[in-house]
Amino acid sequence: MNTRLADFIRAEIEPILQAWEVFAKTIFHARHMGQAGLRDHAKGMLLEIADDLDTRQSKSDQAAKSKGSGAYGAGDGQESSADMHGGDRQASGFSVMETISEFRALRASVVSQWTKLYPTVTEQRLEDLTRFHEAIDQALAESMEHYTTVKEMETRLFGAILVASPDPICVLDLEGRFSYANKATADLFALDPKAIIGQSTFDLGFSFALDFQRNIEKVIADQSTYRGKFSHTFGSGKGERFQYLIAPVLDEHRNIEATVCIFQDITEQALAEEKIWHSAHHDPLTGLPNRRLFLDRLEQGVNHAKRSSLPLAVLFMDLDGFKKVNDSLGHEAGDRLLSDVAKRLTDCVREEDTVARIGGDEFTVILTGAKQRKGVERVAKDIIDALAMPFPIAQQPVHITVSIGISFYPQDASSPLALLEAADQAMYNAKESGSNRMCFYGTSDKIDRYSA
Repeated sequence: MNTRLADFIRAEIEPILQAWEVFAKTIFHARHMGQAGLRDHAKGMLLEIADDLDTRQSKSDQAAKSKGSGAYGAGDGQESSADMHGGDRQASGFSVMETISEFRALRASVVSQWTKLYPTVTEQRLEDLTRFHEAIDQALAESMEHYTTVKEMETRLFGAILVASPDPICVLDLEGRFSYANKATADLFALDPKAIIGQSTFDLGFSFALDFQRNIEKVIADQSTYRGKFSHTFGSGKGERFQYLIAPVLDEHRNIEATVCIFQDITEQALAEEKIWHSAHHDPLTGLPNRRLFLDRLEQGVNHAKRSSLPLAVLFMDLDGFKKVNDSLGHEAGDRLLSDVAKRLTDCVREEDTVARIGGDEFTVILTGAKQRKGVERVAKDIIDALAMPFPIAQQPVHITVSIGISFYPQDASSPLALLEAADQAMYNAKESGSNRMCFYGTSDKIDRYSA
């Protein structure tokens, strides 16, 4: 019985596909594909080849197919299984070599089982095998042609997206050097693309280069994405605040071969957020920290004092005679007076200290690292002397004084609120003792005072 190869393929298609599936599972991009995704194209190609083997072939057809220009598959302008296979594999991330290896495995599966079952070579079987090899080669050519067409279209579309993207997008090699930069990147940097390629952020003199390089190294080491922010003014002058995403580019073996970075200008958003934050944490009249920010900084100061074993002092101040000025000269003059007081208080302390307005005519100061009581006394005296100077607000100079209460961490209290309450109590003691003086909080009724 001289069984034709076409009949054999149809009859034995299940074991042929089983052998094919075992091989396909060794391909990286096929490991997570279901049976349908692995088999459908292979089964279709085998059945199309079987139909072709049953078709009478002229000498001109044979010559054309031997040169790879014959036609197998669906015909009538429809996509063949080979066409669909090429497009599907490209979309699934298969490399060219992975796709070609599938055809090699399909060929080997058919030929191995055919020759094992029919070891005797007849003229008919030899002709069938020859036509089968030609058909496999043609199917491979069709698959690769479609693979290439889809790949080229994808490349063109991706290129168009990169060019049209308003966001700067670039690719960096494993050393952190630019290997690609789209037009938006070149425009942002105010550099010709040729001047960017091969350079690192260090080479280009960017202020964020050190952190940026560290984050690239982290992405490479962890094969994970990273989101970050930086402030920088590029040559183009576009934007000041940016956020960026760095993502790994993996090859077919899951090895990282590059990183891609997308920048986004968030200057407007960042400035709006900062404005909202500033309004929520600062006094709108004087620009000083308000009670909310003061307590936050006081908590930070107490925590730092605990770690460093350094003392901390809180000054609570109330203006003497402010209500009289406000009532006699009006609220506008009172507001101007509060603003001028804020400026004089700020001039009396260091940059690292905090001056705040916590309400009405009440102000506070946090003196960090106050190692000696005499130093705190000197600051309080400077404040008393500064506020005793006349304020040129109305036609006649305005005079006020200040009462100051002082508490220390950790002697007087160990929590921020307790420190503030202790300083507040000391301030009331100072005011009750005649105003225009400082008082230190104590555990007894005896209060140390200084009168100007």
